Amino acid sequence: MATSQRGFVKVPEKFVKNKGAEIKLPVKGSKYSAGYDFFCPIDVTIEPGKSHLIWTDVASYMNGEHDVLLIFVRSSIGIRRNLMLANTVGVIDKDYFMNEDNGGNIGICLHNYGKNPVDIKAGERVAQGIFVSYLDGDSTDTINANRTGGFGSTNE
Repeated sequence: MATSQRGFVKVPEKFVKNKGAEIKLPVKGSKYSAGYDFFCPIDVTIEPGKSHLIWTDVASYMNGEHDVLLIFVRSSIGIRRNLMLANTVGVIDKDYFMNEDNGGNIGICLHNYGKNPVDIKAGERVAQGIFVSYLDGDSTDTINANRTGGFGSTNE
């Protein structure tokens, strides 16, 4: 990965949540797709008004100083299936990769805002990740902490 700029790998075995499941690394659906499709590794049913956290068992590396991976629900999942990301947009920071708490395992939390249960099958594309570069503001103030976990870990 020394010369690779950004991409995806499977998390180390000790951080795998879906033992025995086929883990597919995210791929672009077409030549000009901006997003890399994330696959659900297991069968899931999400009841109306409920959320379900799907661990992808995939981590993302980024070598650019200002790289970030943004996660969005796929439009077909949102429009046709009444599912949305529970946090609306996922933000995967560069230092989330291979952190000591969860190996950078990317979780996708889907919320069912519809009136019927929604079944998702293993191997189905559920979200898309888009690599972007961000700009720093004038303030260079930074909390000097090392990431040791996932959701909300830098605000403990």
